[in-house]
Amino acid sequence: MLIAVAEAFRDAGWLVLRGDLPYRQQNPTGPPLRSSKLDREGIRRAAEELRALAPGVPLCLAGHSYGGRQCSMLAAEDSTVADALLLLSYPLHPPREPSKPRTEHFGTLHVPALFVHGTRDPFGSIAELEAAIQLIPAKTVLMPVQGAPHGLPPSVAPSLPERLQAIME
Repeated sequence: MLIAVAEAFRDAGWLVLRGDLPYRQQNPTGPPLRSSKLDREGIRRAAEELRALAPGVPLCLAGHSYGGRQCSMLAAEDSTVADALLLLSYPLHPPREPSKPRTEHFGTLHVPALFVHGTRDPFGSIAELEAAIQLIPAKTVLMPVQGAPHGLPPSVAPSLPERLQAIME
């Protein structure tokens, strides 16, 4: 999916950088373990490098699941780090644990965000995500993907550049 998304944006004329978060560079398999601060710092450094390479060009941070969550948390900490967010399968809460929302930073998120989310994602239903994004004071759009689980199909990638551009205008 992430390769398809990068290719779709590249084909639409965007400058694209795909990279691994620091936790993934340190551990090629398994989940992130207490690495969120380090991972956000890695995203920040990548954003700074991209801004230096292409000054004045709008910058979008994107990620799938944990990666998207870290991008959104960084943007909530520093609204100048990005001009928009593309959040693929945002992990709204752990599976089967809706009482543990991962939205504590949504109220301080002032960057436009496109959420792309499967209708069968165990990390949050479409209705739960619709309610949660109401907490975000910036422009948000939710793009449901019918029948998709937490892993989105690459077939949604070609429509993303146009949809993201629309929320940035």
